[in-house]
Amino acid sequence: MKSNIYADINKTSIPYLTENRHRWFFPTKYTSHIIQFLKKQIVLVIAVIAMLVTCIFVPFDAEYLNYFNWTTLATLFCTLAVVAALSHIHVFEIISKAIVLKLHNLRNATLGLVFITFVGSMLLANDMALLTFLPLGYFVLSSTDNKQAMAFTFIMQNIAANLGGMVTPFGNPQNLFLYAYYNIDTLEFMKIMFPSFATSIILIVAICFLVKPVPLTLKNDNNYTLDKKRTVIYSILFILSILLVFRVIPYLQGTILITLALLILDKESIKEVNYPLLATFCAFFVFSGNMARIPAVSAFFSYVLQINELLFGILSCQIISNVPSAVLLSHFTDNYQSLLPAVNIGGCGTLIASLASLITFSEYKKHNPEGVKLYITKFSIINFSLVAILYGVQTLVQYLHH
Repeated sequence: MKSNIYADINKTSIPYLTENRHRWFFPTKYTSHIIQFLKKQIVLVIAVIAMLVTCIFVPFDAEYLNYFNWTTLATLFCTLAVVAALSHIHVFEIISKAIVLKLHNLRNATLGLVFITFVGSMLLANDMALLTFLPLGYFVLSSTDNKQAMAFTFIMQNIAANLGGMVTPFGNPQNLFLYAYYNIDTLEFMKIMFPSFATSIILIVAICFLVKPVPLTLKNDNNYTLDKKRTVIYSILFILSILLVFRVIPYLQGTILITLALLILDKESIKEVNYPLLATFCAFFVFSGNMARIPAVSAFFSYVLQINELLFGILSCQIISNVPSAVLLSHFTDNYQSLLPAVNIGGCGTLIASLASLITFSEYKKHNPEGVKLYITKFSIINFSLVAILYGVQTLVQYLHH
């Protein structure tokens, strides 16, 4: 009797398990969606893994909340949302059409896009300049059927944003921090940074001149009409986003105001915000914050900075990014004459050397996901070449001063 019961169970259970084995051993549709998401967000995955590794050495405590630059995250969210709203009323297509008609060829257009980003970084800071002018670059290239030039143009806009802001104290976050931390005189600050700044201009122009002067013609002239009312409103919201950077408006109130306005005017713009990019920033904030608290890391930097502040400042940026490097290394040296150019030159190099570079990479991947490998290759070659040249120039300047 007992054996018959087991036989009956086997008859019913074994076919069930056989028929449904794929549910147990193969990914469901939800799992496959997750895998696809992780493949698309490889930088986020790396950032989270790096963050989790450092969390092993630094237990969770109240200090973790101080890692996050809430103003940066709020500004990033607001600007991404407002830029999406502006794109919905075709502002970038209208401006890009004007650029094409004025500049006539690809070389001039590339120079125009790169240097408007360069100047923008001096006034708006590097991340804001990229958030503003990368969409413009995309529309100029896509409307003239020159998407093959997108990787180069975006890379040069990224370099322009990272290097353009180096000459002013408010051109990027690490400058603002070091300027206040060491109480540097404004003229002395500009004097320290001028050799690298001038060299950067020469190098950027020279590289852009490698672009062939291919005539530009609009492939799809849609003749969009500017919605003046919404353009004015969105422009005001964009200015409010910039004011968050300079702390003219408290970031919490400003974010709430801009979000509510866009929820009323354009809900889709909130949905289109690049949330994985925001998550990547959060992961790197935790990673760099933890790195600064690991005793072995602190001891290492105390030692190597005595050897060569400029070189090891640049190398530090390649691993933990330039803003965290500025904050971390300032505790171990008084030689701001070397540290200041180091964390600016070091913003070029790897994708994480500057968080602004992650903005560019994310924007490029959104428009051209199949070209990521080519982008990273070009990015690395151009960036590391510039780092090597600028390091040589700054070393020579420091040698002559001594």
